[in-house]
Amino acid sequence: MSKQHDASDDGGIPAAVAPAKRPPLNKYALACAVLASMNSIVLGYDVSVMSGAQLFMKRDLKIGDTKIEILAGIINIFSLVGSLAAGRTSDWIGRRYTMVLAAATFFAGALIMGLAPGYGILMLGRFVAGVGVGYALMIAPVYTAEVAPTSARGLLTSFPEVFINTGLLLGYVSNYAFHGLPVHLGWRVMFLVGAVPPFFLALGVLAMPESPRWLVMQGRIGDARRAEERLADIKKAIGIPDGVGDNDDDEVVVVDRRNKQGSHGEGVWRDLLIRPTPPVRRILIACLGLQFFQQASGIDSVVLYSPRVFEKAGLTSDENSLGATMAVGASKTLFILVATFFLDRVGRRPLLLTSAGGMVVSLVTLASALHAIDRLPEGHATPLAGVSIAAVLTFVASFSIGMGPIAWVYSSEIFPLRLRAQGCALGTAMNRIMSGAITMSFISLYKAITLAGSFYLYAGIAAAGWIFMFFFLPETRGRSLEDTEKLFGGGDHGEDKEDGHDGQKKSTELSSSQP
Repeated sequence: MSKQHDASDDGGIPAAVAPAKRPPLNKYALACAVLASMNSIVLGYDVSVMSGAQLFMKRDLKIGDTKIEILAGIINIFSLVGSLAAGRTSDWIGRRYTMVLAAATFFAGALIMGLAPGYGILMLGRFVAGVGVGYALMIAPVYTAEVAPTSARGLLTSFPEVFINTGLLLGYVSNYAFHGLPVHLGWRVMFLVGAVPPFFLALGVLAMPESPRWLVMQGRIGDARRAEERLADIKKAIGIPDGVGDNDDDEVVVVDRRNKQGSHGEGVWRDLLIRPTPPVRRILIACLGLQFFQQASGIDSVVLYSPRVFEKAGLTSDENSLGATMAVGASKTLFILVATFFLDRVGRRPLLLTSAGGMVVSLVTLASALHAIDRLPEGHATPLAGVSIAAVLTFVASFSIGMGPIAWVYSSEIFPLRLRAQGCALGTAMNRIMSGAITMSFISLYKAITLAGSFYLYAGIAAAGWIFMFFFLPETRGRSLEDTEKLFGGGDHGEDKEDGHDGQKKSTELSSSQP
């Protein structure tokens, strides 16, 4: 006979128990998750295509490493505009139309970059594309988490990362496919190809339903009736009493009693940053810490600058270095499937800890090989070149089985519903800040402390991330979205049981959690 207990019983990290029998995968939720996540293909493409395009832009536009470094990494800083706006935007206009907005900005950004006559217009194109990156990174996991059943939430919420990696691979393939074109034309075609998918993706997203949890948050109970299985829990999380909204055409006005707040995201920043409850504070630290370590361990430096790493290892021709870079994309994409299919079976914590451990070992191996290459005469480091390439492939594979997808899965499922969109926006902002800092400093960093020194530094950060995850992140497998707050010491919020009736229009008040 098994016993279940929570953190209050043993003082440890609470364990979540998966359902004894896995229900069949909901094909409707699967289709929604796939469509929502496909914006991420363009996101991945826009990031990785720069790794090969920069080789030809440097020759065509006669720009130095400093400008290349800024151009490559600035998209992550620009994405802060989209990620910070996405939370409020998605609370206001809905998850679905926010995804359409992301696709539109991707389309415009790709056109501007591909047709840019010089560095200044290229920077404008990176800004527009960066806004799209911010929107897509935040909204796809949130929407997917809100439509996914608990038993398959890990699988479906990892889809955005699967499609990001697919886009990364396509970017590398584009680099290789068009590297033989004239220098002034090749990099432009690489960018312009990225304008094609967003148009069709926007049309596909318009055919999707809105998130039922967002509909309930707006008080549109009748529209959310398709979520019948979880409807009672969702209403409880919002503060709508039992019995209210039981008719299909019912509409409920959700109002915050203490501050007269509606359901479009007003007052959320106060509850997240100024006067958070202890559980919310811990949730926020978990989200921000996980997003920090995901990027600070150097993954985007490898994605963007792997041709330079392979050149250092001895692959001097464009064809060889871009071919090896395609192998990086293939490895990263292949191993993301491990996380996709094991998230709901093994759990979040085991995959995260295995991932971070593998990243540490791979980074130490890569740094040691590059350090040894520096000490050998030119042309005598062929075996070590193979070790370097293998270490890069192992590093991206380790990232893909845990840190890559689970940072987004975990962040999207731990926040209370009213705080979820803007809480995830803060996590996305942290992710983009760190990605921008890493990619915009990598060339300068390795010129100052060598490539080997840079990867030793990233290994130390990844090791610190392992410690953080071991001690701070509880398991969320098998928990409903409305139940995960309890893992961080939260519980049911006070609810106002009063409601009034005016025909089929009803109103209720939502009590904010007390600080």
